[in-house]
Amino acid sequence: MSYLTIPEFQQHKKEGKKITVVTAYDALFTKIVEQAGLEVILVGDSLGMVVQGKPNTLSVTMDEMLYHTRMVAQVSQRALVIGDMPFLSYQVSVEEAVKNAGRFLQAGATAVKIEGGLSVVDRVEALTGFGIPVMGHLGMTPQSVNQSGGYKVRGKEQAEADTILQEAKTLEAAGVFGIVLECVPSELANTITQELAIPTIGIGGGQGCDGQVLVLYDILGLFDDFVPKFVKPYAHLKVDAVQALKRYKEEVECGKFPSDAESYQ
Repeated sequence: MSYLTIPEFQQHKKEGKKITVVTAYDALFTKIVEQAGLEVILVGDSLGMVVQGKPNTLSVTMDEMLYHTRMVAQVSQRALVIGDMPFLSYQVSVEEAVKNAGRFLQAGATAVKIEGGLSVVDRVEALTGFGIPVMGHLGMTPQSVNQSGGYKVRGKEQAEADTILQEAKTLEAAGVFGIVLECVPSELANTITQELAIPTIGIGGGQGCDGQVLVLYDILGLFDDFVPKFVKPYAHLKVDAVQALKRYKEEVECGKFPSDAESYQ
């Protein structure tokens, strides 16, 4: 099977085909995601919270992101793999941004994602100039959580909505192949989607976006430390896992496991 390419990703918008994106952080879940037919995997820095148990994404390192990107990329057979550039991997300088983005491609990613608008335009131009595909990220940007005062909906006020719209247009002109819109009013997401030629991927952006992205652990009901409004669990695997482990513990303690069926003769 051939990998989904950037032009094919963008063609989905022209054809009116919704784009489904999901996070994955390891080989096992990558195989499951692809068996389900999904074509885009984001190796998100959200792993800092759902895998590492941290309060936010700010302490996730390049080495950690590259480690997880390699696990995903080495077993992916079809998906477009996007590496999420962590905090301080692109903010310091254009040179650092190019170097670190290149490391993602060397780890097997096809593209990278960076947060921000006007402040990262020069990074986007530099990266795309060297042939590194870039996905943008506007609205609620988790790496700016301290500045914004928490995980809040952005663009509710007209002035901020106008700024986000202008930044989306600026990022498109700079060369991003798509933009994630996180926690923005549906009306704003609709406007941006209509005015851009590139796909928009919503996470808390409503139905009007060209596609959607969710954290895999949220979809499967594995991570319930907090559940944002935009999350819809499609399974409750944490409940199933707890019950399975309880049964295992009970059977070991009462001598029911292992039985002859699980023993060598």
